[in-house]
Amino acid sequence: MVQARDENFPVALRLLPPATRRDLLAIYGFARLADDLGDEYRGDRRKALDWLEADLIAAIVGQATHPAVAGLTPLLREHAEAFALFRDLISANRRDQEQTRYLTFEHLLDYCSLSANPVGRLVLGVFGVCNDDLVDWSDNVCSGLQLVEHLQDVAEDLAAGRVYLPQEDLAKFNCTDGDLAAPVASADVRRLISFEVDRARALLASGRELVAALPWQPRVAVAGFVAGGLAALDAIAAAGFDVLAHRCRPAKTRVAFHAGHLLFRARGRR
Repeated sequence: MVQARDENFPVALRLLPPATRRDLLAIYGFARLADDLGDEYRGDRRKALDWLEADLIAAIVGQATHPAVAGLTPLLREHAEAFALFRDLISANRRDQEQTRYLTFEHLLDYCSLSANPVGRLVLGVFGVCNDDLVDWSDNVCSGLQLVEHLQDVAEDLAAGRVYLPQEDLAKFNCTDGDLAAPVASADVRRLISFEVDRARALLASGRELVAALPWQPRVAVAGFVAGGLAALDAIAAAGFDVLAHRCRPAKTRVAFHAGHLLFRARGRR
């Protein structure tokens, strides 16, 4: 949970009811655990993810052994669709053990459908708001947020043997893995990152529709999520798109600016 303070978005806003904060933190905790097992566990990561899935099944009947999984029991009991979404998060980390490159942007979005989009759908479920339009907008936002994280972590991912930037985009901008390993981004790498930033902004633009369509409590929470992603993109742009030499993290003032703008626009459309 300590890691929550370093994320691009507020995980559980203080103004939300305790049960809602509990469920949002439970979702975050499980997602972090799955990612940690898939990225940082020093033993057999595939077996660790198998264990996690078994513990997730045990959580349905209140018998999970890990605190981050046990915390899901109330949510799993109240939302039947949640189990498959949590299992998708595990599947994304299993894919990370096998696949280290993505040929096209469409292939990367397919990965996001497992690694990111389930989180948005879970959040909608916690708030009890769900229809096809909301899910589509949420999927775009979550894929955009995942893209933002990939852009922030290019060097870190490469050190782990992974490149999430589509291979066709690297070729388009004459970039190689060696360019991504440099201490400072070349002009070609900066152009590549700028191109991907525009893609992420286009996906996050669905946040305007999503925020405007939600009741006030999920509206405020989701506005915070979207604002965090937009502020991170602002930080990347402010660094001249050099994500190799700079740690591009969102400024609180920019998060507040984007959140306020989203909420003001939503108010005007209701």
